[in-house]
Amino acid sequence: MAVPKKKTSKSKSRKRRAHYKANAPKLTLCQNCGERKRPHYACPNCGFYKGKKVVSVSE
Repeated sequence: MAVPKKKTSKSKSRKRRAHYKANAPKLTLCQNCGERKRPHYACPNCGFYKGKKVVSVSE
């Protein structure tokens, strides 16, 4: 079994992981009101999903 000769330093391992980062959520336009919303979610502004009212939104 392969065993490393030397310990990997903290900076070396952190540099290797540095390219992992959080991505901004993808947004689409609501077909009913035109506001930005997450895909496959009901619109938080108007409560419509796929052209049907599914959530009552208090105004």
